[in-house]
Amino acid sequence: MKLINLYTNSFKGLSQESWMLALVMLINRAGSMVLPFLGVYMTDHLHFSIENTGVVLSFFGIGSVLGSWLGGMITDKIGEYKVQYLSLLLSVPLFCLIPIFKTEIGVAGIILIQSIVSETFRPANSVAITKYAKPENITRAFSLNRMAVNLGFSIGPALGGILSAISYEFLFFSNAFAALSAGLMYIWFFAKRNKLAKVKAKKVKEAIVIKKENSPYRDGKFLIYCFFCMLFSICFFQLFSTLTIFYKDTAKLSQQNIGYILGYSGFLIVLLEMGFVQIAEKYFSLAVTMLLGTFICGLSYAMLAFDYSMITLLVSMTILCIGEIWTLPFMSTITALRSGENNKGAYMGLNGISFSIAFIITPYIGTMLAERFGFNALWIGTGVLATFIAVALYFIVPWMIKDKKEKAIN
Repeated sequence: MKLINLYTNSFKGLSQESWMLALVMLINRAGSMVLPFLGVYMTDHLHFSIENTGVVLSFFGIGSVLGSWLGGMITDKIGEYKVQYLSLLLSVPLFCLIPIFKTEIGVAGIILIQSIVSETFRPANSVAITKYAKPENITRAFSLNRMAVNLGFSIGPALGGILSAISYEFLFFSNAFAALSAGLMYIWFFAKRNKLAKVKAKKVKEAIVIKKENSPYRDGKFLIYCFFCMLFSICFFQLFSTLTIFYKDTAKLSQQNIGYILGYSGFLIVLLEMGFVQIAEKYFSLAVTMLLGTFICGLSYAMLAFDYSMITLLVSMTILCIGEIWTLPFMSTITALRSGENNKGAYMGLNGISFSIAFIITPYIGTMLAERFGFNALWIGTGVLATFIAVALYFIVPWMIKDKKEKAIN
């Protein structure tokens, strides 16, 4: 009974806007069938080599870096509302263009452009979450949003595995339709609210003197934190590149079964995330939560070096989901705590860049290590690196947050 109450209480107190942001994200991510299957699409359908596939996938990461930087910058200038709906609507034609390109250069180019446009959405969305959530509910608001991402992710890849067996083009058109639907719903719900928020913000600016705040790019402690976020992302993002190739080439899973396992991970996070976040907030400090989450993610990969039966694959994915729950939403919360009132977009953008750089590095390094040394070396290396990161974050997080609180007092 206590567990049931804990789970239901984790949803209480969240604003209507937080729920709608999550619903928009759900619609958008329900069509996110492309990313997990891009590696398989290029090796199986376009017949690229594994190493060349890694290079092409790295262009998604380059676009993510540029998109996160651009999104953070323009969000602080024109507001998160415009950035989000423009990103969603402009993504529609770009998804439809991807199947036209058949060469490594062509695919890399269109993925770069699409990634820049779609990734401007992320810092703007993070700012919107902090804007509409109550201060005491920020982590849970981020978790609700991630729960929507993973519910969509549980639907998308499972359907994507089925559709890709028929035609890969369905994946790209489905993503386009989902982005269009999400964009239109976002405009419908937030247009009026955005106008009211702008009027309120204008009155606040007239009433008080706005304090000039530092750039996150000059915040040394935050830069160190982002560096370790990037290292964690290199470990975690194997999920979107080398792990699916491992499933197909080493574990010999069909595309449908790959989709089912990825769908299972999303479904599991939907079931567990809000409750596990509530547990972490109640019983753990931010530092302990980051330590446990990061270490568990590394453990989930390391165990694949010793066995890849279906039971082990499911256990590994289950552990990865728990680690993800105790890491990713809290990274956003820590970023929000470190930022000021008028530079949240820049801070969220810089933190997003740390993830995006990992998208550049991970596919290339992962596929290169797998091809030259085997997947066992890759998985063990991932586990060792994640353990080092876990210990580092345990000390970095309180050091950074304490410093911010002391500055606020003074």
